[in-house]
Amino acid sequence: MSTHRATVTCPSCDLEETFEKLQAARTCIENHRAETGHDPAWELHGLSSGVERAGEAAGVCGVPGSDEPLTE
Repeated sequence: MSTHRATVTCPSCDLEETFEKLQAARTCIENHRAETGHDPAWELHGLSSGVERAGEAAGVCGVPGSDEPLTE
């Protein structure tokens, strides 16, 4: 049985895909941005809250998305 770890959606079009691997979801986001100029987002499933906060702060490409420090 497969486990969906991430869902990628785009508010500008009908893109909605689920992925078992985060790398595949990240690649989908990067490709969609390059091909369409849209700004898709992902929802991560089944991760601890600390991992989700760290991922949001890092952004898709590992570039900090916020100047706010992570707090518990």
